Amino acid sequence: MTYRKIKVKILILFLIIFQAALPSLLSQSADLSQQLAAHWEGAIELPGMKLEILVDFKLSPDKKLEGLISIPVQKAIDLRLTDIAVSDKEITFAISGVPGNAVFKGRLDDRGQKITGQFTQSGQTFPFYLNKGEDPVAKARNMLASLDGTINKAMADLRVPGLALAVVKNKEVIFLQGYGLRDVENKLPMTPDTLLAIGSTTKAFTTFALARLVDEGKMIWDEPVRSYIPWFKLSDPVITERITPRDLVTHRSGLPRHDLLWYNNYRSSREELVRRLAYLQFTADLRERFQYNNLMFLTAGYLLEVLSGKPWEDSIRELVLEPLGMTRTNFSVSVSQQDKDYAQPYAYRDGKIEKVPFRQLTNMGPAGSINSTVREMANWVIVHLNSGKFGEKQLLAPASLEDLHLPYTPIAGAPVTTYLSPASYALGWFVDYYRGHQRVYHGGNIDGFSALVSFLPQDGYGFVVLTNRNGSVLPDLLLETITDKLLGLEPVDWIGEAVKNQAKGEELGKKAGEKAAARRIAGTRPSHPLTDYAGTYFHPGYGELKVNLKDGKLSFTYNEITTPLDHWHYDTFNGLKGADPVFEDTKLTFQTDPNGRVAGLTVPLEPTADDIVFKKRPEARYYDPEFLKKLTGNYVLLNQASTVSLQGNTLTFYVPGQPLYELVPDLGDEFYLKQVPVIRVRFIFGPKGEVTGLETIQPNGVFDFKKMDKKEPDQK
Repeated sequence: MTYRKIKVKILILFLIIFQAALPSLLSQSADLSQQLAAHWEGAIELPGMKLEILVDFKLSPDKKLEGLISIPVQKAIDLRLTDIAVSDKEITFAISGVPGNAVFKGRLDDRGQKITGQFTQSGQTFPFYLNKGEDPVAKARNMLASLDGTINKAMADLRVPGLALAVVKNKEVIFLQGYGLRDVENKLPMTPDTLLAIGSTTKAFTTFALARLVDEGKMIWDEPVRSYIPWFKLSDPVITERITPRDLVTHRSGLPRHDLLWYNNYRSSREELVRRLAYLQFTADLRERFQYNNLMFLTAGYLLEVLSGKPWEDSIRELVLEPLGMTRTNFSVSVSQQDKDYAQPYAYRDGKIEKVPFRQLTNMGPAGSINSTVREMANWVIVHLNSGKFGEKQLLAPASLEDLHLPYTPIAGAPVTTYLSPASYALGWFVDYYRGHQRVYHGGNIDGFSALVSFLPQDGYGFVVLTNRNGSVLPDLLLETITDKLLGLEPVDWIGEAVKNQAKGEELGKKAGEKAAARRIAGTRPSHPLTDYAGTYFHPGYGELKVNLKDGKLSFTYNEITTPLDHWHYDTFNGLKGADPVFEDTKLTFQTDPNGRVAGLTVPLEPTADDIVFKKRPEARYYDPEFLKKLTGNYVLLNQASTVSLQGNTLTFYVPGQPLYELVPDLGDEFYLKQVPVIRVRFIFGPKGEVTGLETIQPNGVFDFKKMDKKEPDQK
């Protein structure tokens, strides 16, 4: 047999052996792929630290191995794996789109439970390991399966009529449930699709929309606001020039809340409210400290309107809601009430739950007017957990989204528990660490509703709790309870402790109210007849406050809220409980001018600043052109005629040989000379209401002028 024939036979024999072994090799590869198709958790062992990694392998329809990797600390979620190769318990894979050729080479142990090997990137090599774990979504769902009893008991103990909850894991909604009643009177159940007010969690929608404009090059966070709104003005001229959009949305403007300026104010436009900022008192310097301020978020929303050329609502709908599929989310409780599934608002008062009126927040929309469902809000959480991406849409650049979550304003004060770190404020979000886990969150409380949106960026969990009771602590307590469960932390009885403290808090509040009443000074009376206190009072920032007298009783009306008044002591009156109890126990103190007239009042509408001073306005008729015409004419003193004329809506007073003076209405049926305020003019009326003369009140005396029925002399 020749060498050539022997070689051919050997080759044929090799092919026969290989063909016989091929099914076995393919079977081994398939078995290995099947073993690898699971969730894996581990780390790359870098010098001095372990970089946590999460890997998910699955089999495609054609039985090929596919995979995704997440690196939580780097906020890298579901990066695609490429070049996946398996052979004889060896596996190799690379991270797609990552610079430096990031490649893993590892080996599966004999038990099929652990992969160990080397990770190489940019010429550097580090050990890595991966342990097979339970699918995190299935695991989380199992952990939440027993929640119903906990939630129902907590709602009963903490007196919450209804609650809706959504829990998200990375890109997937893993829990969605309604509890209790959305309408107590009609016994209608709360559902995941019930519309509820989300209150101040609206703020993050405003900053998200502004961040999208930043991505488009239409705004810079650290450029002065006046670059975009040239007329913008605050009471401090230096802060006016320096304040930026970032300052507006991080509660570091230096202004305290001044919330009662806008609360229930349905008449002022957003622009008018922004213009009123020029008359409000600062209590800190710019960027000095955290001071929560809704009016600054209103200003940020108005800035969005200026930059986009559209109402805030249209911009939020276009930039946020529509891309996230939030089709039922709206901006007004009036719109919610036209829906088939919405919650009624409730409050806990005098030991019982009672229904309260809806509160419109239309003007203050950018700070808190959105209404939504937990089903739609889950999409809002998903985009924040996934670096600004929702589905296949990258709504916000990852760096821009991360900027929204960065702490910019530290919040002074020690945490109430060692489980919490000190908190800071980001752009529309609070940020802190809960039991060592980074947390981004914001609550929302308006009349009849409490809300909380929260997520743990590095753990991939997000939560939404909406309730139809205002001022409830349950959303916070529930999320702490759920977080402990999902993260496998030692449980803390957050809800039980709150229930124990509830009765103590109510008793404490009752005693505090009794002590406040003891500060009233007995045996005093007002210095004026009640009629003297009635009238319209004005502050350029806070607007009008009206004091009314009816049936011998005083009341006051501010922003359409009327509150009965009871004499407290001296010239201070106390607000009683009205149909809307906002101003119950609010004290109005009236002021008297040197002429003995009630000329103003002070009221503590902003607790951290000076009392707001409202000046009493002259009677309305002194601004009425028809009435002012009756005051015009010639008036004579010592055979010298002076003339009162009407120019537009302004009275003028001409004295021969002197400049033309403007007459400004004042109290006591008087006017003062705008150019010489110390001189006053008072018109004299006859028994039929006719004008018979005037007197000028000067430092050296009061001079009487008699009205003439003659042609006015020429004014020179």
